[in-house]
Amino acid sequence: MTSSKQNLRQAQDKVALSKTHFVNGNSCLPPYPDHLSTAMFGLGCFWGAEKVFWQLNGVYVTSVGYAACHTENPTYNEVCNGKTGHNEVVLVVFNSEIIPYSTLINTFWESHDPTQGMRQGNDVGTQYRSGIYYFTRDQYDAAKHAKENYQKLIRDAAGHADITTEILPAPKFYFAEDYHQQYLAKNPDGYCGLGGLGISCTPKP
Repeated sequence: MTSSKQNLRQAQDKVALSKTHFVNGNSCLPPYPDHLSTAMFGLGCFWGAEKVFWQLNGVYVTSVGYAACHTENPTYNEVCNGKTGHNEVVLVVFNSEIIPYSTLINTFWESHDPTQGMRQGNDVGTQYRSGIYYFTRDQYDAAKHAKENYQKLIRDAAGHADITTEILPAPKFYFAEDYHQQYLAKNPDGYCGLGGLGISCTPKP
């Protein structure tokens, strides 16, 4: 979606960022190569969430930021204080010929607890909510279908509550401050509160 890509370029100008990804050396800043696709997810503290995705083969680059509210150019402190209503999200730029969107979706579900509302474990606040932010109709259809399937899986397997994940058109993405980018690669002993339900999207028969 052209408008979403334009939003990425505009938001990037507001924060001083490293030009290259700390882990793989690819360009963190838009515009990205035309053959690549873009996805966006919120699944708790973005430090651990970003690491989950940068490890996947076929992911070109990842960045963390704030999205899904209307305040312009939020800061980390504003987001953490609940003043803006933004979510901490991960932007994933990927090669769909190597890694399909469905794999990203499965990784999303399996890497956090999508039933907790405005929290993830001990992390509480609007910035920790579960969200899928789609750039295309195909992504929307895939996200909706996967949500229905995973809901059935977690209910049948362990009687878990309803999934609270929001599925919305990709909002304007504001890059987080540079020290947050690839945080757990820069700080290997840093905090990560991410934890899934232990239920695979593709359980064995």
